[in-house]
Amino acid sequence: MKHVLFVLTSHDRLGDTGHKTGFWVEEFAAPYYVLADAGIEITLASPKGGQPPIDPKSALPESQTPATLRFNDDAALKAKLADTVPLVDINADAFDAVFYPGGHGPLWDLADDADSQALINTFLAQGKPVAAVCHAPAALVKVRDAAGRAIVAGRRVTGFSNSEEAAVGLTEVVPFLLEDALKANGGLYQKGADWQSHVEEDGLLITGQNPASSEAVAERLLAQLG
Repeated sequence: MKHVLFVLTSHDRLGDTGHKTGFWVEEFAAPYYVLADAGIEITLASPKGGQPPIDPKSALPESQTPATLRFNDDAALKAKLADTVPLVDINADAFDAVFYPGGHGPLWDLADDADSQALINTFLAQGKPVAAVCHAPAALVKVRDAAGRAIVAGRRVTGFSNSEEAAVGLTEVVPFLLEDALKANGGLYQKGADWQSHVEEDGLLITGQNPASSEAVAERLLAQLG
C-alpha cells in the first residue's frame, strides 16, 4: 500500500486584521478523499501537531463542495485531523509522496519551516512526488537543494495568482504574493483563468493554482504513485 504524508499549516492569524486563517477545507478534503478512496494510506502532520486551524471562510455555505460536505459528516477523519503528528517527528523514508493543502496559513509558517524544507528536499532526493495546491506552494519557495539552488528554479509551477489575491482583498495583508515569490526564485510560473482548475506538473513537482484545482492535483499525484 502506498503511503502519503499531508502537511497542514499551524498558523491561524490573518496578519494584523484580527481575523482567523488556517487551511482551506476543500483543499484538504478533496485530495484526501481522492487518495483515500484509491486505497492510499494517509498520515496528517503539521508544524505544531494536534488540531490545525481551519480557515473559517472555508466552512461557510458558499465554500461547500461535495468533498467538504462529506468531511462535515466524517467523524473519523475529524478525529484524525485533531491529532496531527508534529512535523519534527516525521521521517520521509516512511512515505511515498507528500501533499500540502493550501489556505493562507502556509504563507506565514510553512514558507519558513526548516523541518518542512528538509522534508521536501528529502522527498525529491528520494525520487518521490511533492504536491501542493493554492497557497501551499509557499512551502516550496525558500527550499534550496544541496547545491544551494532554489528547487522551483527552471520548473513550471503555479499557485494562487496575484489577481486572485487582489480579488479576495488580501494583497496588502499577506506577507508576500505567492506568484511573485515563485517567479523571484526562478520558477516558471503559469496560471489559468481565476478560480478555474489549473495544474502544473514538472517532474516530481505538482502544483495547483486555487481551490478548484485540489482534486486535479491529487489525481496527478495518484497517477505518479501508479
